[in-house]
Amino acid sequence: MFIQINTDNQVESDAERDARIEEQVRQRLARFENRITDVEIHVSDINGPRGGSSDLRATLEARVNGVPPVAVADEGNSVDRAVLGAAKKAVRALDHQLGKLADTKGH
Repeated sequence: MFIQINTDNQVESDAERDARIEEQVRQRLARFENRITDVEIHVSDINGPRGGSSDLRATLEARVNGVPPVAVADEGNSVDRAVLGAAKKAVRALDHQLGKLADTKGH
């Protein structure tokens, strides 16, 4: 499973943080690892250049073999919170989507 983390120009990039987040996302999605080909994460500042509170939005798209990609989003006051919130939502969405697939095939 390939994981790519992208940030907009309002969010500071940090290699150490990205590595930590990648590992945490990999752990959360571990049970789907044989089905997911890649995960793309985008982190953006909701307020943009206007400033204000540092609310961030993370969108996570997981590409799964044989089914349409799963896309979720979550918000938080830090990159970690936003991304991990999106990862939790992705687990629920993958459970739902892959569970429906298993039901239609009678497994």
